[in-house]
Amino acid sequence: MTAHVVQFSGGIGSFAAAVRVAEKHGTTDLTLLIADTGIEDHDLWRFAADTSRLLGVPLTKVADGRTPWQVFRDKRFLGNDRLAPCTRVLKQLPCRTWMEKHADPAHTLVYIGIESTARDRARIPAIARAWKPWRTRFPLCSKWERPLTKAELLREARALGVIPPRLYELGFSHNNCGGTCVRAGMRQWKHLLEVMPDRYAYAEAQEEDLRRLLGPVTILRQRRKGVATPLPLIELRRAHEATPMLPGEQDPTAVDRDGTNAEVR
Repeated sequence: MTAHVVQFSGGIGSFAAAVRVAEKHGTTDLTLLIADTGIEDHDLWRFAADTSRLLGVPLTKVADGRTPWQVFRDKRFLGNDRLAPCTRVLKQLPCRTWMEKHADPAHTLVYIGIESTARDRARIPAIARAWKPWRTRFPLCSKWERPLTKAELLREARALGVIPPRLYELGFSHNNCGGTCVRAGMRQWKHLLEVMPDRYAYAEAQEEDLRRLLGPVTILRQRRKGVATPLPLIELRRAHEATPMLPGEQDPTAVDRDGTNAEVR
């Protein structure tokens, strides 16, 4: 008997993957494995509970017990838009520890809900290597699956009677870390400032505390004329407040981030 473990992040991709695994293999040997980072938006847990009820499969929750900010202090390293130890410490390691205890690699398939964009597909080899000795599957990237946009995946959830997480409705592209993922780029942080200023203020205060502890480190960098310089959240906020945009105006401080999100979602 093969066990089926969905790495359920609380995002729409892992939801769609879980639905497809349940449809194909049933739910008798299905596990929804989810890691708690301690800073997820409350609606992620509502969405996860709704998914659990839809499939008739309980959530299997694992947790390190720390938040990303605590990990940064313990590691003496502020996660940034290029490298973030919180992903490994708070998600990958707790899930892998559970797998080592409960999932025989010879009889277990691991499912990852990455979406079928070219950028995400390029991550498949690295994700598969990271999960060895378990065998991995990517339901949304299957050659038998028509590539679906995020909007289509969100409509699919609604058609099944599950309201998608509110962060999508608020304009975020991912439902992780309550909108404060340090791997996100400047555009998301400015969006967070617009729609959740209290949450931005908390992240700003955490970064300032870590800067006092570790020196002039920052989550973000800005690149102008080919030169990258640190950009603290407090300075991003002040620049944004000093130059409010008019409708349709290009954001003068918006810069695409370097690197890619290596998180297994």
